Amino acid sequence: MEWLAAPRWSPYIVGFGIGVLSWLAFLLSDKPIGCSTAFARTSGMIERAVRGRKVETKPYYRAFPPGVDWEWMLVLGIVIGSLVSSLLSRSFRFMWVPGLWAAAFGNTPAARMAVALFGGVCMGFGSRWAGGCTSGHGISGTLQLALSSWIASICFFAGGIATAFFIFRVLGG
Repeated sequence: MEWLAAPRWSPYIVGFGIGVLSWLAFLLSDKPIGCSTAFARTSGMIERAVRGRKVETKPYYRAFPPGVDWEWMLVLGIVIGSLVSSLLSRSFRFMWVPGLWAAAFGNTPAARMAVALFGGVCMGFGSRWAGGCTSGHGISGTLQLALSSWIASICFFAGGIATAFFIFRVLGG
């Protein structure tokens, strides 16, 4: 069981595991794996806590009711699994500003958090607009050989490379 404490796992083994998890999701729930809907449901739960039951009359939340479902638990499991993995490998540490960011832009947590928040909001809107996130399209959609998911996945990679280049080469100098 030493492999559980390894700081990095083989991407082939992890990819195989994600594939099996995707098969099981289809088998047990007849739904593909995805994470962005869980975040949309969470925003609905937060809004419901502030505004009350009025939230449930919105057309979007009628299609995606605010609440905890298996996808929401999947996201929670990803967070908990990441924590357990980092603790087992003894690589856990609090880090407000990653080293690459600090080298390019300085060690200011506020700037890093602002950019991360802006990026998260953009990704949230984009994933809802595209009808899925990187896991929904990149894992489940490509598994089903959906052309739209293959195009989306290519665009995710191209956009990620272009954004990283822009942030760290153009802005970071």
